[in-house]
Amino acid sequence: MHFAAICRIVGILLMTFSLSHVPPIIMDIYYAEGTWLSFTGAFLITLLTGFFAWLPTRKARAEMRVRDGYLITALFWVVLGTFGSIPFLLSNSPLMGITDSLFEAFSGLSTTGATVLTGIDQLPRAILYYRQQLQWLGGMGIVVLAVAIMPMLGVGGMQLYRTEMPGPLKENKLSPRIADTAKTLWMIYCGLTVLCALAYWAAGMSLFDAVGHSFSTIAIGGFSTHDASIGYFDSPLIEAICIFFMAFSGINFGLHFAALRSGSIFTYLKDAECMTFLKILAGTFALTLVVLLLYSTHDDWTHSLRFAAFQVVSVATTTGFGVDDFSSWPTFLPYLLLFTAFIGACAGSTGGGMKVMRVMLVYRQGQREIHRLLHPSGVFTVKLGKRKVPDRVIESVWGFCAMYVVTFIVLLLVLLALGVDPVTAFSSLASSMNNLGPAFGEAAAHYALLPSGAKLVLSLAMVLGRLEIFSLVILLSPAFWRY
Repeated sequence: MHFAAICRIVGILLMTFSLSHVPPIIMDIYYAEGTWLSFTGAFLITLLTGFFAWLPTRKARAEMRVRDGYLITALFWVVLGTFGSIPFLLSNSPLMGITDSLFEAFSGLSTTGATVLTGIDQLPRAILYYRQQLQWLGGMGIVVLAVAIMPMLGVGGMQLYRTEMPGPLKENKLSPRIADTAKTLWMIYCGLTVLCALAYWAAGMSLFDAVGHSFSTIAIGGFSTHDASIGYFDSPLIEAICIFFMAFSGINFGLHFAALRSGSIFTYLKDAECMTFLKILAGTFALTLVVLLLYSTHDDWTHSLRFAAFQVVSVATTTGFGVDDFSSWPTFLPYLLLFTAFIGACAGSTGGGMKVMRVMLVYRQGQREIHRLLHPSGVFTVKLGKRKVPDRVIESVWGFCAMYVVTFIVLLLVLLALGVDPVTAFSSLASSMNNLGPAFGEAAAHYALLPSGAKLVLSLAMVLGRLEIFSLVILLSPAFWRY
């Protein structure tokens, strides 16, 4: 393990992250709302910590191995979540303790969107912007950004990329060089953000709201600048724009690149995972709409149509925006939507969950086992589209699912031991691990009422979900630390 080189890289990344406090400082000076001191303090603390981590190790050079990449990624997310909480901790509006500050920062960076804040409409604009910016930076992954803008990471960048990017097929690269791959992803990411912001602005949002919501929409985050979320605007047009960009961001960004390069929409139609993702959205929407109409949940059937479409896409993509309280919907609908978040978005997207590709592979592996039982001598393969999936990938998917279930059960028992009621514990953990945000019970409106210990557990669950379990759990293996 190259600890000196790791310390140098973490120092560089921390100094880079300190620059994220500059826009809120400028914004607060412009609006004169009195929070610039908290961001200035956070900027100096983060910058100096990164500098003193880098200074004694600045000459350390080593080619990073896979283990180094995992350690850097885990350290960076924990360190960033911690340092990202400093503006909340130093600010007088909102007035937050250490636990709440950590929770809000980890929720933002992991694009979960769960919050402990109330009275969001009255908060200073610098704080509101900072929350949205945290989600935007976490959306594609700050480590991937670091690889794109800091070529001094060299060939070791591949180890960072593989530990950071979601999905079972992390070997696929859009460009021969990993730095070019990261830059390509961020160009697409930034382009979609600009388009989304312009669309929101044209639909009637203020420029501030348009930029802020474009950050959290493309990041599939769910933070809003208003307590009522997207429902604050009460605009079918804004909701339609949000639905489109949430669904679009839930598709593999590598597929967006391929579609741009080919100039054909058929690129999406030929992709098995993309089509399955869209079918899940359509099927869940149809079932939700039927139940809402049967129970006459809304006075006007058009409201049922409108709210069903929005909430299904918002929850299934793990964004977490809201226009209606779906936790109060009739019969099984709240849990139906929550379980769609377990599936989540496509691999290689900014969404959370287990990923559509993994669910597809588990299902098709189940089909193969049934065929083997019926035809013991037969040879059957698992395919995605026309491509054969290697058994090694199938094994890794099963391993991930097993680790996911075990981790979920352990954390659920911890939450119950901390005194959280079963409904709140299950839904808040499911929401956190799948980077969704909304939950039921005591966390239906916000997470402020949960015990401090539960908030820390859920913060861990957010990072576990964002890095897909193994990137953190692997650090607990004794073999990882052996030279």
